[in-house]
Amino acid sequence: MLGSFVTDALVVVVVLGLMIFIHEAGHFVAAKSFGVRVLVFSLGFGKTLLHFKRGDTDYRISVLPFGGYVKMAGDDPSEVREGDRGEFLSQARWKRFVIVVMGPVMNVLLAVSLLTGLYKFHFQRPSYLDQVARIGDVEAGSPAAQANIQTGDLILQLGSQDNPKWEDVDYKILTSANQPIPLEVEHNGEIEKMTITPSAKGVNRAGYMGWDPVARGILEGVEPGLPASKAGLKPGDEIVGIDGRKVFYFPSVALAIQTGNGKPVVFDVIREGKSLQIPVQPTYGELMGEKRWRVGFWFHNGMVVRHLAWGQALKASLDDNARNCLTTFDVLGKIATRRMSARSLSGPIGIAQISGEAYRAGIPDLLLLISFISLQLGIFNLLPIPVLDGGVILLLLVEGLIRRDLSLAVKERFVQVGIVFLLLLAAFVMYNDLVKTFRPY
Repeated sequence: MLGSFVTDALVVVVVLGLMIFIHEAGHFVAAKSFGVRVLVFSLGFGKTLLHFKRGDTDYRISVLPFGGYVKMAGDDPSEVREGDRGEFLSQARWKRFVIVVMGPVMNVLLAVSLLTGLYKFHFQRPSYLDQVARIGDVEAGSPAAQANIQTGDLILQLGSQDNPKWEDVDYKILTSANQPIPLEVEHNGEIEKMTITPSAKGVNRAGYMGWDPVARGILEGVEPGLPASKAGLKPGDEIVGIDGRKVFYFPSVALAIQTGNGKPVVFDVIREGKSLQIPVQPTYGELMGEKRWRVGFWFHNGMVVRHLAWGQALKASLDDNARNCLTTFDVLGKIATRRMSARSLSGPIGIAQISGEAYRAGIPDLLLLISFISLQLGIFNLLPIPVLDGGVILLLLVEGLIRRDLSLAVKERFVQVGIVFLLLLAAFVMYNDLVKTFRPY
């Protein structure tokens, strides 16, 4: 457990360090391009660990890694200004706007660039996401079961969306816990209308219905010497039924074998377009350190992995980042209006845990996470909160509209409100992380 904690901490420091460096580099380069003197470029806050000075700039690495800043000459209206052209507040408002906005812009560009590079060489996506929303399995006792949703049903309308794909369904359900949603399904050739209400589940209290997509049971491998191989099952066979019941979701095959407690099963199989019935007698043995009933085959995991051309990779990256951006604002709006649990927010502890899990899962998962967090960082910094880049941009827009600078007293109160808000937010997300860690349900 200690090793996992250390790994999580190291990974999150590297991940956040990269994103903070990119963010502050945006401010730094923009300021330099307009002739503004940059006095400090710091990764982290607090006590300085390492530093060196080149030209006007003191480059630092500080003890607290969860942040960073660029200190420019004349950027504090409460300080005495010399009035030279190298000061931030001596620049035209549009130049100050560019300098401030370039931090979040660099985070967005990092998100797009990482996904583009990843998708060029490793574009991985569950195949079911692009399928029509046909129900493959329903968990007993789930909200879907209580609404009498059955395997094989086709979702024709969910909320205001007609003919949704599973990607649309997953997003709608995850962000609609305890919210009634109109639903229209095709069941045995008849159209039924109803209202469903996803329940809140898991540490993030996300929406849950208890249904699964159609996932074809295509065998990827058959283990020699075990019942499936002895019965004649082969890689490429598709299991479409078990004991006369249709199978739409391949994990339900394993469940049927376990609940059968060793009884012989008959698989309905499609092989090269032909229908076969193959009886198999499960055997009891050890798998991954656990005793269970086995037949000795495994299914294709349903993931599509391929390389994309650069143009396709860029388009896929832009599409995914745009979707994530819209989702972020939607979630923030639902949290603000209490239609979604604030437990979905994560702080440093939560980000560290997620980062460590992504690192252990492999480089593609880690790059996906870095891209996502970088986008979130860019969006968060653009929110009109005092102290953040978005707060500075808001003041610049107000001053541009009234065509004069706001008074020092107004700016100070604005900053004070921002500091209090951020401190409260930091305390809340830390508490949230601890609750999800030690009291997950």
